[in-house]
Amino acid sequence: MKRLFLLFMLLSTLHLDAQLDLDYQQPHDDIMVLADADLAPSIRMNDEGTQAVLLYRSQFKSIQELSETEMRLAGLRINPKTNISSRERYYNAMRMYDIAEKKESEITGLPTDARLSNFAWSPTKNYMAFTNTTQNGVEIWLLNLAKKEAKALTEATINANMRDVINWLKDDAGILYTKLPANRKALIDTKSAVPSGPTISINDGGKKAQNRTYQDLLKNPVDEENFATLASSEIWKVDLKGNESKWKDAALYSSISISPDGNYVKIQDIKKPFSYLVPYRRFPSSINIYDLSGKLVHNLLELPLIEDLPKGFMSTRTGPRSIAWRSDKPATLYWAEALDGGDAEKEVEYRDAIYQLEAPFNGEKSFLLNTKERYNTIIWGSDDLALCYNYWWDTRNLRMDFFNPSDSKAPTQLFNERNYQDRYSDPGDFVMTKNEFGKDVLHLFEGEMYLLGDGYSDEGKFPFVDKYMLASDQTERVFQSTETEKLESLIKAIDIEQGKILTRIESKNEYPNYFFRNLNDGSLSPVTEFKNPFEAIQDVHKEVISYEREDGLELNGTLYLPVSYQKGKKYPMIMWAYPVEYKDKSSAGQVTSSPNEFTYPWYGSPIFWVNRGYVVLDDAAFPIVGEGDEEPNDSFRKQLVANAKAGIDAVDKMGYIDREKVAVGGHSYGAFMVANLLSHSDLFAAGIARSGAYNRTLTPFGFQSEQRNYWEAPEVYYTMSPFMHAEKMKTPLLLIHGEADNNSGTYPMQSERYFNALKGLGATVRLVMLPKESHGYVAKESIMHMLWEQDEWLEKYVKNRENSMDGSEGK
Repeated sequence: MKRLFLLFMLLSTLHLDAQLDLDYQQPHDDIMVLADADLAPSIRMNDEGTQAVLLYRSQFKSIQELSETEMRLAGLRINPKTNISSRERYYNAMRMYDIAEKKESEITGLPTDARLSNFAWSPTKNYMAFTNTTQNGVEIWLLNLAKKEAKALTEATINANMRDVINWLKDDAGILYTKLPANRKALIDTKSAVPSGPTISINDGGKKAQNRTYQDLLKNPVDEENFATLASSEIWKVDLKGNESKWKDAALYSSISISPDGNYVKIQDIKKPFSYLVPYRRFPSSINIYDLSGKLVHNLLELPLIEDLPKGFMSTRTGPRSIAWRSDKPATLYWAEALDGGDAEKEVEYRDAIYQLEAPFNGEKSFLLNTKERYNTIIWGSDDLALCYNYWWDTRNLRMDFFNPSDSKAPTQLFNERNYQDRYSDPGDFVMTKNEFGKDVLHLFEGEMYLLGDGYSDEGKFPFVDKYMLASDQTERVFQSTETEKLESLIKAIDIEQGKILTRIESKNEYPNYFFRNLNDGSLSPVTEFKNPFEAIQDVHKEVISYEREDGLELNGTLYLPVSYQKGKKYPMIMWAYPVEYKDKSSAGQVTSSPNEFTYPWYGSPIFWVNRGYVVLDDAAFPIVGEGDEEPNDSFRKQLVANAKAGIDAVDKMGYIDREKVAVGGHSYGAFMVANLLSHSDLFAAGIARSGAYNRTLTPFGFQSEQRNYWEAPEVYYTMSPFMHAEKMKTPLLLIHGEADNNSGTYPMQSERYFNALKGLGATVRLVMLPKESHGYVAKESIMHMLWEQDEWLEKYVKNRENSMDGSEGK
């Protein structure tokens, strides 16, 4: 009996040590003053830069909002009561903004307790449509910009579950929208539904279906029925007076796209059979063209279920894909078709062919061009000019080819070819202009075009405007920013011929604001005057430091000193990073951070801790390089540790830190990095890993930038998995994860199983599961508690490390 009593007491103690019942906590006041600051509004400006709308929202949702009913089906997360994404981020206020006077004004008629989203300018830019989500559904609203008035156009009967909600007709004649069917079936209660049999999946004929580990998939026939119910809509038309008429009967509409001339509508609707392996975008579907009366004009394509694709990121399905309207034509469709059977491993001269089909769509498709690499997009210009982007992920190669859409036999003209990770040689983006259909096309005037570029270099970021002469294939620098104390970003050309550019300028303590820059004399005219909401850290020391890895690779990171920094004092440090794979060292060593970037402590940032007495090395470069035939992950762990050591050595050499008190943190793949660093080095006092994956055998058909499957590279999967090396963990690790994580591969079980392994092997570890949260966290209660957890962990195991060396967490 005595032994049984002792066993009972031991088991009871273990249970008590396993969980903590803890309400949501709030972080230290030094963190709260930054975390709870009000956001500046976002701005929506018309093309001429004459009027704008300011949109206001809270930084956070509430845990009450996240706790509303949610159904997770076929890759979607839906609130079945309101029929919109359960994860929608809403604005709760909007105001008119007079750009010339820089004054805000009220908009009358807006709904109370507004939850606004899906903003869409009308073709004339005289109106803006948007949705408002009530307690019982979604309405479409209309803003008259001239009158500064808003009104509801529909009742709360919109079906926004498939996201393609507002589709403007030409000349502001009205809107096509998806509406809940009048005879919509009731949803089946999944908890009370009685199964009629087992769920069976099959793979006849030996087809390979090597898919990523998607979340929120259909699991059974009840899920299928509920998905069909929630996705089903009728298409209705409403004019600006609120007169409604039915346009199409109910179906599972997944996209609606109106031709540039407004005379045709391309609609995609989902068909059965559904899949339990892939999300709804790979279900069977039909793509049809209708006229404005809703009459079928042409059945363009019948797509089958796509479960089995050849291996590799650059593999794709066969047949027409990426079907869209040419923006320079009244009603012409274009698309790509694979010439390699969609198989990236096949060696071919050309990867894709591009075709087009003109209205009324009863003729044969016509050939436009072949692409050397996999087709990405086309920027249309005129009858005889367009620009095709095509790329190959494995080599990071990007091509930009001019071609003549009216002459398929004319040779293409290579404009630029580069490694797309090489930011220093990025030529920029071509300036666009609106055509007679109100669509963006290449701006071409007397053989000249313009490019807006970021201008990254070893010396910093200096954006530029280049003039490009098409006939001579030459560029001429028109403007380049010379700002050294501030950071400038060119947003778009308002009137390139007059030299008017919308630009954004910021500094480390000046909130980003918009200006009109005159290229002719370089002058600036302010557009907005947003204030800095983070004054508590506006004078913090900030610099971008460069340093070398042991193999000579140039690295960099953004270094912050504590607000209360005292020269000569050694401080604890937090290193925050995210690994990135490269195929060449020159791109990996480029500097794209700026000390003049505004210091913005968003919820996932480590910058809060400069207000708590820590040095912070943020965005520390963690390149993983694999040149030639070598894949980056073949030496992942070695490069990971080398990156970390180089960063710590650099800051230690500057005399700022106590290198025995350094923490490392990361989110998602950054969390995976943290667990590996703590398992395979002794560089850190503690770690913070949020929403990560730790056992790569649970993502057997690839992860992040790894294309090989587990059976092709078992040693790589094993070596990179911290779970497989849990016995090596000797450093305190804080694990945080959203209970409803929907990111591919980072399902909550990853953190739960890793915690169990670490606890079973005696490691100091704490697991915090945030209720209702997904891969990124949005509820105020969750975020404040997360900051509290991180602060407590850092204070105990880093700043006061000598006081916690004999302690253990294990909870």
